[in-house]
Amino acid sequence: MQCLPAIDLRGGRCVRLLQGDFAHETVYGDPFDQARAFVAAGANALHVVDLDAARGTTSDNAAIVAELIETLPVPIEVGGGVRDEARAEQLLGQGAARVVLGTVAVEEPARVARLSEAHPGRIAIGLDHRRVEGPDGPRREVALRGWEEGGGHSLEEVLDWFAGCPLGAVIVTDISLDGTLAGPDLAGYRDLLEMSELPIVASGGVAGVADLRALAALVVRGRRLAGVVIGKALLSGAMSVGEAVRACEL
Repeated sequence: MQCLPAIDLRGGRCVRLLQGDFAHETVYGDPFDQARAFVAAGANALHVVDLDAARGTTSDNAAIVAELIETLPVPIEVGGGVRDEARAEQLLGQGAARVVLGTVAVEEPARVARLSEAHPGRIAIGLDHRRVEGPDGPRREVALRGWEEGGGHSLEEVLDWFAGCPLGAVIVTDISLDGTLAGPDLAGYRDLLEMSELPIVASGGVAGVADLRALAALVVRGRRLAGVVIGKALLSGAMSVGEAVRACEL
């Protein structure tokens, strides 16, 4: 299970949001300092998200993303506001290991599927979701545009669209858990491993080593999670990068 420490960018700073709420932000300082600290502590990959771009606002984060890719000696996957082939191709050309597409994966799935065929293993989709009441009971609805809009489609429905695509990852975030240190949705990830052959990456709620061990221990029909994105637990000091990497390798 790949360990992916997260660097979320807003206004040029490294931040974490609580449950996707831009009004509840914790600032962790300079993104370069944080990224270098993660790598020095043993991180062998990073997950970088441009929150401003995801929300559709202007910032200088694109230059920061490019410099992180160029200067850090580990693979970096990048997401946030990547809504067309031109931006995806630009990031891949800069050296991003994977490019994560969210909103466009829901609104134009055929377009994203074609992009994944052109770049096997280097295109990921990010499916951030909230539990909502539907006509047939509760369902997991995928959110759009920096988590601020409902997409009208369930998590399971979107996964079905991409069955058989050569995606590098499907990063699944329960927004209600993100930034809370309340523990990941183990039952939900087990269900996803049961229903989909795509490489599922967990994101949201990880509080410590025990959560990572529980995620790594999920096995359904011989399949395991492909990775886990970890943000608040590392930034808050709840666990070290070294502890996280070792737990993911079990």
